[in-house]
Amino acid sequence: MEEKLDLQTTYRAILDAAREGRYITYGELAMANGATWNEVRFQIFDQLGQLMELASKREWPIPSSIVVNREDVSTGRLRGQAKTGFIGAVQELGLEVQDPEQFIKEQQERMFEWAADAPDELKLATVNAVADGDSKGPRFVQYFGSVLDALRALGGSAEPRSVREKVIELAGVTEQALGETTKSGQSRYENQVAWARFYLCRAGLIDDSVRGRWALTAAGSATYLDSANALTLFRDVHSRFDDTTTDDDNPAPDVPQDASAMLFDDPDRSFWFVGASWDGEDQTERFVREGMWANGYDEKYADRVQRMKPGDLIAIKATFTQKYGLPFENRERSVSCMRIKATGTVTGGTQDGQTVNVDWHELEDPRDWYFYTYWITIVEANGDDELARRLIRFTFGNHRQDYDFWLRQPYWAKKYGPSVAEEVVLEVDDEEEEADPETFLAKPYGLIDIVDDGCFLPKAGIRDAIERLTAKKNLILQGPPGTGKTWLAKRLGYAVIGTRDRRIVGSRMRVIQFHPSSSYEDFVRGWRPGGNGQLKLTDGVFLEAIDAARAEPDLPFVIVVEEINRGNPAQTFGELLTLLETDKRREEEAIELAYRRHSGERVFVPDNLFVIGTMNIADRSLALVDLALRRRFAFVTLEAMLNEHWGTWCREEAGLDDSTVSEIRRLIIELNDEIARDRTLGPQFRVGHSYVTPGKGEKIDDAHGWFQGIIRTEISPLLEEYWYDNPERASAATKKLLASV
Repeated sequence: MEEKLDLQTTYRAILDAAREGRYITYGELAMANGATWNEVRFQIFDQLGQLMELASKREWPIPSSIVVNREDVSTGRLRGQAKTGFIGAVQELGLEVQDPEQFIKEQQERMFEWAADAPDELKLATVNAVADGDSKGPRFVQYFGSVLDALRALGGSAEPRSVREKVIELAGVTEQALGETTKSGQSRYENQVAWARFYLCRAGLIDDSVRGRWALTAAGSATYLDSANALTLFRDVHSRFDDTTTDDDNPAPDVPQDASAMLFDDPDRSFWFVGASWDGEDQTERFVREGMWANGYDEKYADRVQRMKPGDLIAIKATFTQKYGLPFENRERSVSCMRIKATGTVTGGTQDGQTVNVDWHELEDPRDWYFYTYWITIVEANGDDELARRLIRFTFGNHRQDYDFWLRQPYWAKKYGPSVAEEVVLEVDDEEEEADPETFLAKPYGLIDIVDDGCFLPKAGIRDAIERLTAKKNLILQGPPGTGKTWLAKRLGYAVIGTRDRRIVGSRMRVIQFHPSSSYEDFVRGWRPGGNGQLKLTDGVFLEAIDAARAEPDLPFVIVVEEINRGNPAQTFGELLTLLETDKRREEEAIELAYRRHSGERVFVPDNLFVIGTMNIADRSLALVDLALRRRFAFVTLEAMLNEHWGTWCREEAGLDDSTVSEIRRLIIELNDEIARDRTLGPQFRVGHSYVTPGKGEKIDDAHGWFQGIIRTEISPLLEEYWYDNPERASAATKKLLASV
């Protein structure tokens, strides 16, 4: 790996910050060296370790005491791994630390006072002596990078014997080294490789859960270690776990079956993430003190509380957005963050439908998790989803979050990639506020709102459509032209999302229309022209919706497909048609796509993505709907609704009088009866009420002229299409309507 950092530059950046009386971030140190955080994150920690050793030898205050995470730059507080790593390194130098918080504060104050008269130059020869001294760690550290490289060369996973043989080749292990043994007679080389595997597993770079096989994790595949980075990784793992050692003459242990490994051993265990803010006040301290958790709503989420049971794991969280002070490059775009404040185990189920007993452990330093977050108050994490499993391991197994993994996922890569324009995101002013987007940021939308907007179906019919959609996940509204299929489809989408707010709907509902040339390549994924004159594998609307829904699993997403049968649905949906079924919406049902981005890529439709289609049953050009499509969708048939609801709407919204409303109703019903009796047409060709329904607030002064205009420009052309082989009949029907008006 090319060396990107200069120790003198790093020291001077810290010194300049101290002289200005401010704290400095890891990202600023990378920028001072002309690098990005991701490029030099291991080297930075290695350099800070060198500066710490140098400061200790020279009896200086410790420069790295004022290097903090970006979110802590205003307070100077060291938290989480920053604090743990700092104190661990200090103790390795032999410095006594009785009160970590007090020690850090004293070092920071000393650094600010000392900076004014501190030397501008380090005298690098002395520094090199420190770097080249005895602080290289155990001998097995030399094999960290080679083990990862060997697994990469072997396809990502292999038997230990194959890995050892490949490491010999890659690292140039000598015959003499291969012949050495430990005090117990074991091959020293094999023992050192085993120790390397142990530390790499603890770092989350290797998975050896399958007996007799080592495999790279996603983070391991993307990690390349030189000697300096390997040493930094060793120090980090060694500072976080009590059972690691520096004596590689002892046999390497198996990676212990710790809490993170046993999280999923009970198939009945659930993982809950809950809020603790009532009316703007944080209840965390009270919940922990009283050994319980309570729902802040009277009825909302009661069904979820009742599902909590002894043995379930639970965490108190607060969700907010953050733009600055992040531990990764976000290009100053807001990122969703979830702060874990306390974790615990449910010890007693609910008795009152509101509270559960919990054995809590409040975190001294809350941990922040980014990207994949839960906004609503009570969420049961889906342990079958790999994204949720990563969050569960972070929360309950003390794993670190692999930022690079999340930034490689399509949804976040598009949000935070270098060429993507700023997107509208939810902004929460108070980061401890319980952020339920449906109620916190926008006016709710539901059944009554659909009625108020002008739906003439009975409330029971609307309720049934919503219930069928939420249960089946897929719904098609079918009916003659003019029955409001698209209009209702969008409003059902608003109801599922919970709001009509444009900011929220714009990011969580997609509306498209199928046509005869619609293809799998357009809707799912296909090759399209790229900006460099070459073809580029590009995701379609459906895969984009899938990625968005997986990214925010506690929020509903909707895709509306107008004229879903105008193309070839089975061909357009492709293999994903199978995955629309409710019982296949989980990761274990994932399948490979026709066009894969990489070997082994599998896709599934998440449970929170709802598909609403519309179907014009009067279109002669449409073939019969594929039975596979019918099996996966619930169908609701819409008809012309010239009922009293419609009449009330016409009178109140447009100002039409009773006689006009009655006459329009009579004429359209008579026309529809004639269409229904025609054996070449039938009931599915009846004219819908939308043709003769005024818009909301559309006052009509000349009802005669308004209705005549509709007959001439909308209904008459439709009749000419219906009776294309009998134009006289179409003309007669039109004349009858005009004469009656």
